[in-house]
Amino acid sequence: MAERIPRVPVREQDPKVRAHNFEEVCYGYNLEEAMTEASRCLHCKNPRCVTACPVSIKIPEFIAKVKEGDIAGAAAIIGEDSSLPAVCGRVCPQETQCEGSCVLGVKGESVAIGKLERFVADHSAESDETSRPKAAVNPDAKKVAVIGSGPAGLACASDLAKWGYDVTIFEALHKAGGVLEYGIPEFRLPKDAVLKREINEVKALGVKIETDVIIGRTVTIDSLMDEEGFEAVFVGTGAGLPKFMGIPGENLNGVFSANEFLTRNNLMKAFREDYLTPIHAGKKCCVVGGGNVAMDAARTALRLGADTSIIYRRTEVELPARKEEVHHAKEEGVDFQMLTNPVEIIGDENGWVKALKCIRMELGEPDESGRRSPVPIPGSEFEIPTETVIMALGTAPNPLIVNTTKGLEATRRGGLVADDEGRTTRPGIFAGGDAVTGAATVILAMGAGRKAAKAIDEYLKTK
Repeated sequence: MAERIPRVPVREQDPKVRAHNFEEVCYGYNLEEAMTEASRCLHCKNPRCVTACPVSIKIPEFIAKVKEGDIAGAAAIIGEDSSLPAVCGRVCPQETQCEGSCVLGVKGESVAIGKLERFVADHSAESDETSRPKAAVNPDAKKVAVIGSGPAGLACASDLAKWGYDVTIFEALHKAGGVLEYGIPEFRLPKDAVLKREINEVKALGVKIETDVIIGRTVTIDSLMDEEGFEAVFVGTGAGLPKFMGIPGENLNGVFSANEFLTRNNLMKAFREDYLTPIHAGKKCCVVGGGNVAMDAARTALRLGADTSIIYRRTEVELPARKEEVHHAKEEGVDFQMLTNPVEIIGDENGWVKALKCIRMELGEPDESGRRSPVPIPGSEFEIPTETVIMALGTAPNPLIVNTTKGLEATRRGGLVADDEGRTTRPGIFAGGDAVTGAATVILAMGAGRKAAKAIDEYLKTK
């Protein structure tokens, strides 16, 4: 009978209203809705959802607690494996991970695992239920430095602190959270209500966070290890170096990387200081790219008053963004220009963007794998009048740490060379997340951070 219960829909802001504010789009489940949705779980003997979760949350077990109404128990189970449940419940691509492996999804709709995780985290915080472990640092504990306070760094630091290590996170910017703080818009991830709360949970474990410390400039990894007594270092600096197309006009005023555009907007929301330059979106904005970052940038520009279009060289079926984010963007009024590729950004006499020149694409002949790649249609060039162009084409790791640390090697694409457990080419230094793989997802970064924490633990126990 459980599989016949329809998936419980999630209440959301009206699209016409939310397109003009930065308040969270989804309201989430209430207790009754969560318990009903939890009752749909089949509690498989071999739960594929757990295998598909990068941090291996005990999904059927926590859902069983939700079904019983024991939300504190559910939070305790999630807390064994995840340090950021309220974040992951909001921004992780569950449809390609845990929910994508749910048996119910084969012939119907999978269990809303992400929405249930979010409910448990939010309900526990609102109920002031202290279900997560707290720890006090042993004064004789070995010291570990974690560079970067994004999802990889927070996950690594949490596990190490639970095991009794003296952990300090070093963050280059002035607020902790990395991409969670600066890269994801408020309407998807509220900062004070959600992110700050989860970071405080990490600090409650005894983790210290020092902001405004640029490793490679303020101090180096060598000085941390040789002079400050850190016996191991985890590098979780993410991938903050933006990519561009290399087309004419990318140096014009009004061209942004998605990183800069989203960071500046989030800074304005966070600090509301008069001296910060307001982000410019203009009356018309074009966002080049089709991933989650492109959706975030387009929906942000829309909220800043711009008539916004997504420019993507492939078909809608191939959009890498989450289906939920694409659906929300369409509901809010973002225009999608598929099979369209920019070839030039055109400026006015003052050096400001005035148009984006594009060419139409069509699917070419299938290759050996059967995939049909887009190819330009000769003579189909056209111009889209616009004041702003945002490039959301992915990012690469910053080379600063590699260039200032002896013995570290990087790949051709700039990522640190590390094995599956995060061991780099220099003993005592570990790495994970986007700093190794390039831009990926929050939950994959957390999984890498947890693997590295285990490797660090093994290394320090045998040192």
